[in-house]
Amino acid sequence: MTVFSILDTPHLACHTSPMSTVEEIRFHGRGGQGVVLAATILGTAAALYEGRHALSFPSFGAERRGAPVTAFTRIADAPVRRRSQIYAPTIVVVLDDSLFASVPVTGGLVEGGWLVVNSRRQPAELGLPARPRLCIADATTIAHQALGVPITNTAMLGALAAATGVVSLPAIEQAIAEVMSPSLASRNQAAARAAYEQVIAHA
Repeated sequence: MTVFSILDTPHLACHTSPMSTVEEIRFHGRGGQGVVLAATILGTAAALYEGRHALSFPSFGAERRGAPVTAFTRIADAPVRRRSQIYAPTIVVVLDDSLFASVPVTGGLVEGGWLVVNSRRQPAELGLPARPRLCIADATTIAHQALGVPITNTAMLGALAAATGVVSLPAIEQAIAEVMSPSLASRNQAAARAAYEQVIAHA
């Protein structure tokens, strides 16, 4: 798999690694940002369009707008039996970088695991230590341009696909079409594609 190295780019810093047999992905965001839908789209992409097995589900708790929300996706080569929350994720996706101040979003992230963050800031500004598998992408700007609103879930799925290879961009685009109306799907596909291309362009 291609290795991305974008250490000198202001809004992007990514590497890739081989995909393990089981991926446990934990999404963090806020109510109204489409966190649960992001997990659903990812699972749909893996299960329907890449021939793997997947299970996506939200955490239980307050889901009011602006409140922290967590959702999960497990992707495996065999049927997924575990339905518990993910406490040792292989990938963490953060849709809102303000959560670093109040939520332990990296808690339990396995050694060598991926951290994919929507932010305009550098790792040091986020209080993150240097790590080899980190992707920081400005998904908010992409979402504004593609959707007209700062809903970053599909843009972050594009960044996730480009950085980690856990699923392909075509699978993400097909899954978006599966769960959204045609008018919404086309714009969200554009957001995912733009984020994916941004990551690849800065490789």
